[in-house]
Amino acid sequence: MHWLCFLTVLLVATTVVTGAQPDLATSIDGLVTKLVTADSPGLAVGVLRDGHLVFARGYGFADLKTRAPITSATDFRLASVSKQFTATSIMLLVHDDQLSYDETLNRIFPEFPAYGRAIKIRNLLNHTSGLKDYEDIYEQKMAGVPADNIPQLHDQDVLRLLEQQDSGVFAPGTRWRYSNSGYAVLAMVVERISGERYKDFLQHRIFAPLGMAHTLAYVQGGNEVRNRAFGYRYASDASTWQFADQSSTSAVLGDGGIYSSIEDLAKWDRALTANALLTKKEAEPAYTPVRVPGGVQLPNGGASDYGFGWFLDVYKGHRRMWHYGDTSGFHTAIQRFPEDRITTIVLANRTDVDAGELALKVADLYLDPMKRAAQ
Repeated sequence: MHWLCFLTVLLVATTVVTGAQPDLATSIDGLVTKLVTADSPGLAVGVLRDGHLVFARGYGFADLKTRAPITSATDFRLASVSKQFTATSIMLLVHDDQLSYDETLNRIFPEFPAYGRAIKIRNLLNHTSGLKDYEDIYEQKMAGVPADNIPQLHDQDVLRLLEQQDSGVFAPGTRWRYSNSGYAVLAMVVERISGERYKDFLQHRIFAPLGMAHTLAYVQGGNEVRNRAFGYRYASDASTWQFADQSSTSAVLGDGGIYSSIEDLAKWDRALTANALLTKKEAEPAYTPVRVPGGVQLPNGGASDYGFGWFLDVYKGHRRMWHYGDTSGFHTAIQRFPEDRITTIVLANRTDVDAGELALKVADLYLDPMKRAAQ
């Protein structure tokens, strides 16, 4: 079937939650209910099996003021899970023959300092650019300024901060270092090459074609997230939940500013499996590990691989592609096991939940061969 025809079928199909086997649903509830109390913010959990959303449930409150409950349709800030959408935007421009992975920053931004001549688009995508962390630069710049008076950064501000530097922290391609700066710059690459605002490019090239009607890149004062969760953190010293929805970097879109729900991310997962936006060959770079001395070191000290917007490795013998997201008030994770046709997603509007660990515990229920055989 031609991919455009398949996409049409994909869009008219409705998301049907068929329901997990009762014992599996009970097991998932058991994992979550110990984390969420009757009056706390919470999380949403989704499980896809063979492309079907077989479990989708919300726990706790999306908003402690209104006591609106979290559902599978509630939008959460994805934080760094957003990076796969930024990577796909770049890959679509490559598909359009408007860009190549080997083009340099200075070719796209002639005003960028000379150190950008060695930084290629692929370096930005796989975190080997050597760009300095914009968060550190901005923190130093705002030293002494009261927190309430620190303005929010945007992607174009990140680009300006990096243009004020005279070097990176290492030669491009020689090391791996997780870089929010690189993905903020990629959003600006999308704007420069396409001539559109990044949020609009996402909308008409990814979200609308896939029927992700409730997914968007949030621009405060520029658009609205209608059915959203607000972020919170638990203040143990005061034994209370504190509103923590925004930070000085929350308006940067390319590295983490997309909002979505379990239901919309199920559509995204199916589109990835079906190669609905890019052919299988065009998508391969996203799933091809970068090779550099020292490899990819995770924050917890573990090792993994990285492609374009995805960590890549093997979990308990199962090939895995995954990403986590941590930001003010939100923790998120997506765990995809393409050969097993299992995906688990956890979106939390609280920072005391390890979304990645929980998503793996849920995945374990489905990857266990005895449980799979019993279904």
